[in-house]
Amino acid sequence: MIELHAFATPNSVKVVIALEELRFAYELSPVNVRKGEQKQETFVDLNPNGKVPVLVDDLDGERFVLTESAAILVYLAEKSGKLLPKSGTARARVFEQLFFHASALSPAFGNAGFFKRSSPQPQAIAEARFISEAERILCLLDAKLTDQAFAAGDDFTIADIAHFGWLWRRQFPGLTLDETPTLSRWYDDVAARPAVQRAIARVEALVPAA
Repeated sequence: MIELHAFATPNSVKVVIALEELRFAYELSPVNVRKGEQKQETFVDLNPNGKVPVLVDDLDGERFVLTESAAILVYLAEKSGKLLPKSGTARARVFEQLFFHASALSPAFGNAGFFKRSSPQPQAIAEARFISEAERILCLLDAKLTDQAFAAGDDFTIADIAHFGWLWRRQFPGLTLDETPTLSRWYDDVAARPAVQRAIARVEALVPAA
């Protein structure tokens, strides 16, 4: 049985979507990052970096712990033989998008949100810098999706799941898809998938009622 330590965050929802798409049996263990539970000793023992998500898999009695959402997506795809081409240029395109996500989209969105909402003091230059970069990335994805159905080609893969996670929380950095209609179409298509809807419902249920 897979155990996933997660919360209603962009990185967490990616893994829950993959688990739902692949129909793996799993248990969801909430880690309330708003209360700092990711810094507690019991969680840091799992991930010294103190961040969700963390996947724990039982491999013939051996406890396998894996962190970093992109690495978890690759692990689950290879474990199932789905959502990731087995070889060739199609596989390379998926990794191209995963690395683009990890090096460009995710840090731009995360930093834009931090400087907009969480910075102890206003940082206008930093906020403008990261929002501008996030908007540029949205335009790049919009252009890429003009002649292909999904992020890495014609098939839905873990690359789409990775991108969807932050676009699902795009309100955090104050971004919209108003100027990227093709990307908006892609987002709606992914959001309409039953597995994605189940995943969103499960992670949103982790947030305690106010």
